[in-house]
Amino acid sequence: MALKTFVKISAVNNLSDARYCAGMQVNLMGFSLEENTKNFTSPEKFKEITDWLSGLEYIAEFSHTHPERILTILQQYDGFHHIQIEEEIHLKMLVNTPYGIVLKQSINSKEDLEELIKKVDSYQQHNITLLLESEKLELSAEITDKIKQLASSCQVLIGFGLSADNVLNVVEQTEAKGISMEGGDEIKPGLKDFDELAEILETLEIED
Repeated sequence: MALKTFVKISAVNNLSDARYCAGMQVNLMGFSLEENTKNFTSPEKFKEITDWLSGLEYIAEFSHTHPERILTILQQYDGFHHIQIEEEIHLKMLVNTPYGIVLKQSINSKEDLEELIKKVDSYQQHNITLLLESEKLELSAEITDKIKQLASSCQVLIGFGLSADNVLNVVEQTEAKGISMEGGDEIKPGLKDFDELAEILETLEIED
């Protein structure tokens, strides 16, 4: 069993979801390491969950934590190969670490995408993957073209506007590296429950 595109699952916080996603051979599984957040995963819980898993990599997810604090926190965990951040100013302090970097960006307009395109050479140079999320945009032809332009020069994950009906076309038309969906207690983006996430994964599944 394998999937037709790269898949990242964010904010995993329970073993049953983690085991399902691992069984579906997702590529990257994310855990929130910021205390006092809804899906915070302690070192003990992370070990408890990942001891049951194999065949995938893990990404430590942060929103606004300072890079020095991020690296201190990661010393308490064993198994992370990637870091996700949202503050672009923090990139310069993390790009020379052993971790792969995902920069999560919320986009609300075509202009937001155009600003990212202006910086694409830097993202490519430092092997930074962009995770695009949006609560406002739809994957119109114009937005899809802008994402394709961005994805032609750096790695892009799409984290919005996805459904079982459109996911294959979205990946093909944007030429993105893959997609990102959120686990935890509430499935996002725009997913009402775990069944919808499962439908997308099953759509992406390569039959033996």
